[in-house]
Amino acid sequence: MCELFCLSSRLPTRATFSLDSFASHGAPPGGMIDGWGIAFYDGLDVRLHKEPEPAGDSVWFAFIKQQRVVSRLIVSHIRRATMGGISLANTQPFTREFGGRMHVFAHNGNLTGIEARYAAAKHRFRPVGETDSEIAFCRLAERLSPLWNANAIPTLDQRFDIIALFAAELRELGPANFLYADGDALFAHGHRRIQADGTIAPPGLWLLCRECTVDRDGLPRSGATLGGIEAGVTIEGSGEGQAITLLASVPLTSEGWRPLAEGEVIVVKDGRVVHRAADGSMQQGDVVAAI
Repeated sequence: MCELFCLSSRLPTRATFSLDSFASHGAPPGGMIDGWGIAFYDGLDVRLHKEPEPAGDSVWFAFIKQQRVVSRLIVSHIRRATMGGISLANTQPFTREFGGRMHVFAHNGNLTGIEARYAAAKHRFRPVGETDSEIAFCRLAERLSPLWNANAIPTLDQRFDIIALFAAELRELGPANFLYADGDALFAHGHRRIQADGTIAPPGLWLLCRECTVDRDGLPRSGATLGGIEAGVTIEGSGEGQAITLLASVPLTSEGWRPLAEGEVIVVKDGRVVHRAADGSMQQGDVVAAI
């Protein structure tokens, strides 16, 4: 299955990626990578980089690693194709503009029958590629975009209600782990994914919250590994007072990653979890580990 990763921080930080190492946490060594993409938020816009091929031999990806882009919100996706050909149009994350800002979406799973389910309605947003993931994003954008017609940013509750309801609909179609960002906040939905034993079961996403000065040599500290595998992501220090929340398809280090419950939706803003809901019950905040 595909691999998801995102970072939200209170202060701007630099993150560099070794996608082959990152991908190895979620699949057997040598598992095929059919594409990769990273979206770095820069104000209301995003620096979007993606290719429909493995990152290991990519000159373009090597250039991106050297740039060490500063951002407070990053969404990344590694593709293992299940629906749609290997092409740029089918490579995630996907982006759309509405409300004068860029919106980013990445999905892991298979949504059987999604095209037929939403075929009857008239759509402003249309997929460029052939994936179930992009169809899902377009349908979510249809519901969210009216909230952004006014000049003000919609409330978190308004956005959360729409996203949580949509996530429940997607769960009826198949594994529906996704990350959605609008530049103001990040919304994550954990469901099911293929586990190490081959079963499709929860958790679909894992969460790590930190408040500290981030070490310069690893994620989130020098030499951080899981089972001897490097994290694949390096976060540079941003000084005291930093808060960072990370989400990934599988834990990337041996620290205290928390699995999202099946069907849990969380909202992350400025590096902290500010809303979460499981089984339809929304709660404020989350447990944050100070390290």
